Amino acid sequence: MTEDSTNEDPTRQARHTMVREQLIKRGIQACSVLNALERVPRHRFVPAAERSAAYSDHPLPIGAGQTISQPYVVAYMLEQAAIQPPDRVLEIGTGCGYQTALLAELAAAVYSVEVVPELAEKAGKVLAELNVDNVQIRVGDGSCGWPEEAPFDVIIGSAAPPEIPPALLEQLALQGRLVMPVGRAHQQIVLVRRTDSGLERRTLLPVRFVPMV
Repeated sequence: MTEDSTNEDPTRQARHTMVREQLIKRGIQACSVLNALERVPRHRFVPAAERSAAYSDHPLPIGAGQTISQPYVVAYMLEQAAIQPPDRVLEIGTGCGYQTALLAELAAAVYSVEVVPELAEKAGKVLAELNVDNVQIRVGDGSCGWPEEAPFDVIIGSAAPPEIPPALLEQLALQGRLVMPVGRAHQQIVLVRRTDSGLERRTLLPVRFVPMV
């Protein structure tokens, strides 16, 4: 990414501290995920009024009633997704585009669906400014996925449905992984794998995300 290609980036140390104090100390081990969070300028994806807190250990508002998730939760979900360089990823909920940018660092191609046109437009603009060129964003209902580009090696959600939408499970490739928050009042991050014998589901971590619209 353009902003990370020079030693003059004043936020480099803030990202390094975030990774060391918020992620490594809490058990995030995947080098690819840690490196991606070191590289992607999180402050570029949050409103100007929130930039001083961009690398803090909590979620931040991004407008339209949505939030950018706590860095640890983002890193945890990416680690659980076990993304490999050739993977094709479907993201449900582009939001501000921060997780989208991280996915672009980890995968070959990212297809991201956002229900709020304003957020999709802003995210696309920032990603273009950072020269991210392996992402496609569409405005639409995330519960429908992106059927014409299926199947996907990884599906990752940034908003919580009451239950995993059947269309997303149908679009998961063999050996693919789906990671997303699920639930209403009590939400859990869920990991689903498609194996030769069917779908395997694990409940991982209690969380609080905005509901899927």
